Amino acid sequence: MPDRPSTADLFVYGTLRSQFQNPYARRLHKEAELIGAATVRGSIFHITSYPGYLREPDGLVHGELWQLREPAKTLAALDDYEGPEYARIQTEATADERTEPVLAWVYLYTGNVAPHHRIASGDFLLP
Repeated sequence: MPDRPSTADLFVYGTLRSQFQNPYARRLHKEAELIGAATVRGSIFHITSYPGYLREPDGLVHGELWQLREPAKTLAALDDYEGPEYARIQTEATADERTEPVLAWVYLYTGNVAPHHRIASGDFLLP
């Protein structure tokens, strides 16, 4: 994982979204400001009870954009939560509340996925 965050924005698409109340989601919600609904290019897949993001195949992934108050501190905790199956990378995110796309962190799944496990809607909260 990168040592020094170069951006304070984080795109979340799974169990860190505002609808979830696990300990790490609550921590994110306390340590960041919700910018609003957002999208990134790529796809998400059902892994088990959580999703995994990949850059390909192309599509739209729906989630939320958060602005981190203390990026290094919050991201270090979230890196632990996501674990070794995920790599934190930067990608372009488009938020409903902003006119221009922004560079944001997102957690990329590094394991193997079955093509038939793709979430066609691009939204973990929708079937």
